[in-house]
Amino acid sequence: MNADGTGQIRLTNIPAEDRLPIWSPDGSKIAFTSDRDGNEEIYVMNADGTEQARLTNGQAPDTSPAWSPDGSKIVFTSGKHNNEGVYVMNVDGTGQTRITANPDAGPDAATLRRDTWPDWSPDGSRIAFSSNRDGNWELYVMNADGTGQTRLTTNSSLDNSLDDSAAWSPDGAKIAFISNRDGNDEVYVMNADGTGQIRLTNDPASDESPAWSPDGSKIAFTSQRDGNWEIYVMTADGTGPIPLTKSPAEDGAPAWSAGP
Repeated sequence: MNADGTGQIRLTNIPAEDRLPIWSPDGSKIAFTSDRDGNEEIYVMNADGTEQARLTNGQAPDTSPAWSPDGSKIVFTSGKHNNEGVYVMNVDGTGQTRITANPDAGPDAATLRRDTWPDWSPDGSRIAFSSNRDGNWELYVMNADGTGQTRLTTNSSLDNSLDDSAAWSPDGAKIAFISNRDGNDEVYVMNADGTGQIRLTNDPASDESPAWSPDGSKIAFTSQRDGNWEIYVMTADGTGPIPLTKSPAEDGAPAWSAGP
């Protein structure tokens, strides 16, 4: 759709779930997750929905793709090795490489450690992600090759606390994210080093999936505040939220195009 919510066009049309779209840096392609072949895998298509192609092919689910700023690679989450980890591959699906390494869970599900929801910094040097490796879901950052993994948030206010869905601002100075630290899912923002954490939304319903506009002035997000999952947009300081979609179905996972 257009950035004001008009001109909504359907790009995929099959009896399966296609979700979590993300634009390539030049706006020519869209990577997404689909279970059309029986398991969640990463696909890519042209921006008009043509030439849909499968990039991953495994027994475990592959999901949550994000493009490198130069458009040469895609980072994603995979459930290979009994634990969800962060992987990187070339844009044609070759060269799949694991860049986070947690011990395999084995038969004990209680030991399951998960690294999920990666997002590439605008300069290509770092990747933010969410992990439960320290007992609850927190945000981490690492170099693009997986080295230098550093925890950014410390959210221990709830037994089931969660910081998730990191999204870098276009200038790389800030990271928007989701947290339930105040009782329900809300959109927060912090400096890229984890300092200055500020709550942007404040609603009894859940607010999720933040996505920055290319100029950094706005953040799109998903919310249930009107009784159904819809896409909203607000200024980057959290003011002026307005709905962009209104549908009896669920609308979610907004992604801005930085291309033409």
